[in-house]
Amino acid sequence: MISGKPSWWETAKQFLSNDPLIAPLIKKYDGECLLSKGDLFRTFVNAIVGQQISVIAADAIWNRLIEKVGSITPKNIARFTEEEIASCGLTKSKTSYILGIAKNPDEFLSPNWEEMNDKEIHKHFVGFRGIGPWTAEMLMIFSLLRPDVFSVGDIGLVKAVRQLQSGLETKEQVYNFAERWSPYRTAASWYLWRMLDPVPVAY
Repeated sequence: MISGKPSWWETAKQFLSNDPLIAPLIKKYDGECLLSKGDLFRTFVNAIVGQQISVIAADAIWNRLIEKVGSITPKNIARFTEEEIASCGLTKSKTSYILGIAKNPDEFLSPNWEEMNDKEIHKHFVGFRGIGPWTAEMLMIFSLLRPDVFSVGDIGLVKAVRQLQSGLETKEQVYNFAERWSPYRTAASWYLWRMLDPVPVAY
């Protein structure tokens, strides 16, 4: 699992610098970049915690979870009951999703990602309970560092694109507009998130 800065980041910056909408963001946040912690399970748990709640609420739950279990590993989490994990502020369904993979992590973690394309990886992730398209895309961006992911299910990204370009009423229109940043839509997404929040998004 790759940790740190993506190998393709500088190439992506050069490519996106030719786009008049993204170029000012690249200049503003020069020297910063997407970073991976190199830990797929941790990113999975973080993304599940953050589903459909505010960043502030997610941070509070995340901190309580770490306080209870220590390092976020399958072994550590599997030692606790559903009630104990839920007491950190997680819903029953989110607790079930996390414990389900914590108790049987091998299938989830085992593929050779480098031999798979984005569609295959996406299909692998959404095959697990609790992982929909948005969560799969966050895993692909923040853990696997796939270079060309754009999550049209992310409210922040859709909002940012609409701020840059008026008239994009549907998510399909937003997605099609974002094609201009392919094959580095992951990097474009990182800059779009920064446009909305001075603190880098991380999972």
